[in-house]
Amino acid sequence: MSYSRTDDNGKDTIHFVTADDHTSPSSDEPQGAVSATGEINWDCPCLGGMAYGPCGEQFRDAFSCFVYSETDPKGIDCVDKFQAMQDCFREHPDVYADELRDDDEDAPKEVEPAAPAADADVVADATAEETVAEANEIEEPAPVSA
Repeated sequence: MSYSRTDDNGKDTIHFVTADDHTSPSSDEPQGAVSATGEINWDCPCLGGMAYGPCGEQFRDAFSCFVYSETDPKGIDCVDKFQAMQDCFREHPDVYADELRDDDEDAPKEVEPAAPAADADVVADATAEETVAEANEIEEPAPVSA
């Protein structure tokens, strides 16, 4: 039987536990989204309520697919389900504005086209001139007398 006691100065609490206490999960400890048995806890606060609402079904399909995926890399077989979830988010921007904003921040940025070759030559010449000028500014060390 496990029990706790506080030491004489009231500062420290000592917990005495049995082997059985270590083999079964405590009922008062917070559980994650996926239990040790592999069961998904849709009520986990870590899921932010995404399992419910207008796109709850799409979220549950995508999340379940990822959790139980055995492909390498994990979840690559779930891309279509995550795309369906994102499409649903876009249909309900009033509810999923934060998720849509996160997607926009993760989207690849447009890359500016490379400079034309003539401009590249000018840049290369300027860089070479700067390098020579910097090299000329370096003073020779003074000879050391013995």
